[in-house]
Amino acid sequence: MSSPPPNKRRMDTDVVKLIESKHEVTVLKGINELMVKFYGPKGTPYDGGVWKVRVDVPDKYPYKSPSIGFLNKIYHPNIDEASGTVCLDVINQTWTPLFDLSNIFESFLPQLLAYPNPNDPLNGDAAAMYLHKPEEYKKKIREFVQKYATEEALREQDAQSSSSESSMSDFSEDETQDMEL
Repeated sequence: MSSPPPNKRRMDTDVVKLIESKHEVTVLKGINELMVKFYGPKGTPYDGGVWKVRVDVPDKYPYKSPSIGFLNKIYHPNIDEASGTVCLDVINQTWTPLFDLSNIFESFLPQLLAYPNPNDPLNGDAAAMYLHKPEEYKKKIREFVQKYATEEALREQDAQSSSSESSMSDFSEDETQDMEL
């Protein structure tokens, strides 16, 4: 019996390390698709907020960085408000195999939230407000936290998404024949 390739072992090890950390991790469709509960960093306007962050670990991990995105809304210059996509240079451009999944939640995301880069925005309105109206920016963050990033808001979002999700059984046999699985 052959052993798994080194990058598969590394992915497995890093996922287990993340699961054993203080973060709540849900495996979605396999070990390379995760949802991690992330709490806003202390001492920032995000403090007290909780977000679900989707992590897609590529087959070439750790040589290629994971993709991450916020599933509930967050107001930040470097996070797309509609899709939750994160513009994070450390992850997207300077990732090295020395990093692991825990680094994303222990270092990269807390640093991004504490120190946004308004010069490389995915949310231009947030970047402009951060630069020109910092107190309004902090107030808007706190409003988003109260509306979208509380445990209660997450439960409501879960209830809405589970009632609107479709499964293969929602489609007729004719409809499923043309679908790629």
